[in-house]
Amino acid sequence: MALPHVPPIDAALEPKLRALLDGKAKPPGSLGRLEELAVRIGLIQNRLDPRIGRTDLYVFAGDHGLTQEGVSAYPAAVTIAMVGLFLSGRSSVSALAKAGGVHVRVVDAGVDADLPEHPEMISAKIRRGTRNAAVEPALSRDEVLTALLRGADIAREAAADGADVIALGEMGIGNSSSAALVMHRLAPAPLDDCVGLGTGHDAEGLARKRAAIAKAAARSDAAHPLDVLAEFGGCEIAMMAGAALGAASARRVILVDGFISTAAVLAAIRLEPAVLDYCVFAHGSAERGHPAMLRALGVRPLLDLDLRLGEGTGAALAAPLLVAAAHLLTDVADLAEVVAGPG
Repeated sequence: MALPHVPPIDAALEPKLRALLDGKAKPPGSLGRLEELAVRIGLIQNRLDPRIGRTDLYVFAGDHGLTQEGVSAYPAAVTIAMVGLFLSGRSSVSALAKAGGVHVRVVDAGVDADLPEHPEMISAKIRRGTRNAAVEPALSRDEVLTALLRGADIAREAAADGADVIALGEMGIGNSSSAALVMHRLAPAPLDDCVGLGTGHDAEGLARKRAAIAKAAARSDAAHPLDVLAEFGGCEIAMMAGAALGAASARRVILVDGFISTAAVLAAIRLEPAVLDYCVFAHGSAERGHPAMLRALGVRPLLDLDLRLGEGTGAALAAPLLVAAAHLLTDVADLAEVVAGPG
């Protein structure tokens, strides 16, 4: 099973994009990082007149056997309940997505339940939750590859249907523990720097979470991205990694949410380094490991709002900035027009 090929971005267009921005009716560089974002979008789309017409946000959902070790303050049943809330349009990400005209869909990557069909849900289940990574591999190598390919297909189908941006969100009780293990091996980073409060532990709960994650890490020395995803990953994390690969292969902007989505994209980048060029990181999460993971990738997020909910909430908030950045290149008058004046 071959993973998608990711074409490298052609940097030859960059000087033309920067010259075009510098020639607009504003002082050069006066719109700061928004101008950098405009250049990034132009390079991804390989055009001087990029457009961001539609953003599709996928909330990948999956359960984790590691919850048996008490790594979460909430029971695994909350994953199923939250999927229902997403589909009802009454979740946090649903509300924020409406503000930016973002289309939200749910992907059942590995929820531990048989979910009824719904027009806004993609059934792509790998298995009903992962195995307990503290005692055995969370997924088999074949399950990881299947998740990657299904994620890639979802992104490529969205691109073929007209999506200009593929935004990545997630839901899965226990998945901040899985993401911490992925970060630990693939950033790489010391394990203690990767483990945060997640869903809101008290001191006792955080100590229990740290012990369970350390137990899982000690069980395997996996370092290759596929092996790391198999030993410690989640169905939703592996499928998000595949979606990043698929979106990049289709030359679409990948809008990455917070800690867990970044861990998934980290795995995709370690598999195909060119994926990084297609990524825009929406926000800096308040989850402990996220700043270090962003530094390991050499990137800065667009927003800093102390978010740590997940779901794609940060991506939904950042999506209008991509539209604005593209409009800089297409809708702002050239300085020469202003200087010449009417007639």
